[in-house]
Amino acid sequence: MIKLINVNELKSIQEKGFEINGKKIFAVYKDEQCYVYENKCPHLGIDLEFMPNQFLDMDKALIICSTHGALFEIQTGQCVSGPCQGDHLILIDNKIEQEFVWVSL
Repeated sequence: MIKLINVNELKSIQEKGFEINGKKIFAVYKDEQCYVYENKCPHLGIDLEFMPNQFLDMDKALIICSTHGALFEIQTGQCVSGPCQGDHLILIDNKIEQEFVWVSL
């Protein structure tokens, strides 16, 4: 497991991108849960964010692909709108332990 971020920091910012050993991922904190996904849109395999660390829509309710406007549920990664509707983001195993988010890559 790799230590990703202090959970209290993630709570305050809600979303953050990372690159670990050449792999781009991002974490979202919502409803006392942490969700970590590969930073790759299932439509074209491109990075989701337009600006660094901005993965959520304006309401902070859904993950958004800045290129095509595809929308994904935070809790499941399921695409609910856009060209990849019905597809999903790739979930990264994670856990919160000792005030840190840990991931398994």
